[in-house]
Amino acid sequence: MQKNIAVFFGGVSGENEISVITGVMVCNVLRRGGYRAVPVYITQSGEYICGEALADIKNYAGGARPEGRAAAFVPGGLALLSRRGKIKERLPLYCAVNCCHGGWGEGGGISGLCRAMSVPLASAGVFESAACLDKRLTKLLLSALGVPALDYEYVTDVAGARKISNFPVVVKPVSLGSSIGVVRADDPDQLAAAVAAALELDSGAIIERYIRDRREYNCAVYASEGEVVVSPCEELCGGDLLTYDDKYSGGGKRIFPADIGRELSDRIRGCARKVYCAFGMRGVVRMDFLAEGNDVYLSEINTVPGSLSQYLVSSDYADFSGVLASLIGRARADFAAERSKLLINTGIINNFASNACKIK
Repeated sequence: MQKNIAVFFGGVSGENEISVITGVMVCNVLRRGGYRAVPVYITQSGEYICGEALADIKNYAGGARPEGRAAAFVPGGLALLSRRGKIKERLPLYCAVNCCHGGWGEGGGISGLCRAMSVPLASAGVFESAACLDKRLTKLLLSALGVPALDYEYVTDVAGARKISNFPVVVKPVSLGSSIGVVRADDPDQLAAAVAAALELDSGAIIERYIRDRREYNCAVYASEGEVVVSPCEELCGGDLLTYDDKYSGGGKRIFPADIGRELSDRIRGCARKVYCAFGMRGVVRMDFLAEGNDVYLSEINTVPGSLSQYLVSSDYADFSGVLASLIGRARADFAAERSKLLINTGIINNFASNACKIK
């Protein structure tokens, strides 16, 4: 019997389209590995849709919404619903993979739902998902770990940016990814406009100094069979700032493996390993670094990286199938270990009179 693996993608996020690409790829790689991939697309309005058409990228062309059945979480799996919202079929899940980029999907929502519904998840957990989506919380945690990160100001209104006097700076929406809303500002007027634009997209913004002669490096980390695997580094090359177009539309350039010295590579990869282990992470996680001369700063932690960083952690899709299988194996083992823990019942309720909690 094939093992049902739910693949969640899409989501209430500006990164919905990129998430579709990741989710469809993962569905097809899982099927190649002998699993029964169950695509679950979350629309930008928050609906859950399940169906075979969702695993074909051409069905999304032109902004189309593929046909599928409404779905909902139930203990141990998914329920497929009738048009009236009644459960027509229950689908038990062996495991799930989170491919939602941004929004509550990447920010702990899918992780929490899987945990609440007793579904093993081969992706990051609730805490690290929520913390790493928020750039401000990420910096606070990195500081506690002694991991270098750029100094910053956090603002929730344009007035909060008026204290900035050293330019240029970079403005980033606090919890968006894919370089959405990231802008360089060279003076107070540009800064005010950039912050105002960021607050149209998000609840707050991070302001960092702009590094002119920077280098940008990424590496990915995952755990397999008790070993933490760290990929070689890649270098990203773009314009003034890496944009959405640079990342996804061929506007930028990637060099993999990066042409850097052993010492710098070891520092970056060692830092990525340290953070992954300190957070007790699962799944493939990509970490983005900025280098300024000999100084290296951890910029962002992506608990659901684009296309799950397939080309960083594997040589081809057949190899990536093995990576996913190892992640599923670890998720199942972690789930079994958690379920084996004792739940305490003390009988304290027996000490209360039957009317003790009534309100007069």
